[in-house]
Amino acid sequence: MTTILANCSAEDAFHLVAFSNYPQLQLPLFVGVGFMYLVCLLGNLTILIIVCMTPKLHTPMYFFLCNLSVLDIIYVSVISPKLLAIMITKDTTMPNSQCLIQLFLYVFCVATEFFLLTTMAYDRYVAICVPLRYVLLMNRWICFLLAFLSWNLGAVNSLVYTLLISKLSFSESKEINHLFCHMMSILRLSCVDSTNIRLLITVNGIALGFVCMILIFTSYMYIMSTILKIKTTSGRQKAFSRCSSHITIVLLFCLSSLSLNMKAESESSQEQDKMLSMIYIAVVPMLNPLVYSLRNKDVISALRNIVFSDITKK
Repeated sequence: MTTILANCSAEDAFHLVAFSNYPQLQLPLFVGVGFMYLVCLLGNLTILIIVCMTPKLHTPMYFFLCNLSVLDIIYVSVISPKLLAIMITKDTTMPNSQCLIQLFLYVFCVATEFFLLTTMAYDRYVAICVPLRYVLLMNRWICFLLAFLSWNLGAVNSLVYTLLISKLSFSESKEINHLFCHMMSILRLSCVDSTNIRLLITVNGIALGFVCMILIFTSYMYIMSTILKIKTTSGRQKAFSRCSSHITIVLLFCLSSLSLNMKAESESSQEQDKMLSMIYIAVVPMLNPLVYSLRNKDVISALRNIVFSDITKK
């Protein structure tokens, strides 16, 4: 034990490798990450503005979409600015306190998004499969309670991991070969036994991630079954198109985040993991506004009304 602790570092900062191993790709990677970050911010801010300014959209579905938009803005803002700064300045230093804050917010956003996606799937299930009871089952207080639970369960879940990891000691290099303070990457640097934390991650991933994913797909199975009963071909195609887009986004987020956060890292897989992590830290938050809102006729109509009303006033 004394020998292990002797190899621990007293340095108060980590070092994020990010894309430093690809100097020739720094410019295209910077442009790509910057583009996805800006599109995500603009898309989600647009949704928030449209819904807030349009009383017609003050419904449970758009209430949860606004929650998702706020979460996605936090999500990408936790990781992308630091990643862009590293690519510009080449300074990979990440103070311990900043790393723990980033870790907390990252785990918080991932867990909360699982809960929100499950809640949104339930909302669509009630709206499509039992529409006559929608007003009763999804009234204002129930919507508020579901959102409150999603955010707070995500925060508690994240706080547990952050407190456990903050008590660990780390090796001398403290070099995180990832795009951000990724939990499994940090645990690889621990010079004390972190088996209990790894076990907790696995159990929590199954209890939280897979259960949420099963609930989401069960909801969509019932929705698909109801859609099949629609008499018009155009109506079925429209409903299937929307549901398939939702399911694709859920699959991308759930499978990529669960696989990368639960599996043990190895030296050979780290570079691949960094690329795959871009799916759920950049691509999915960028696509969420398009898939869930900006393809919706009500949202497009509200956007036109806002734009034309501003032009008319001028």
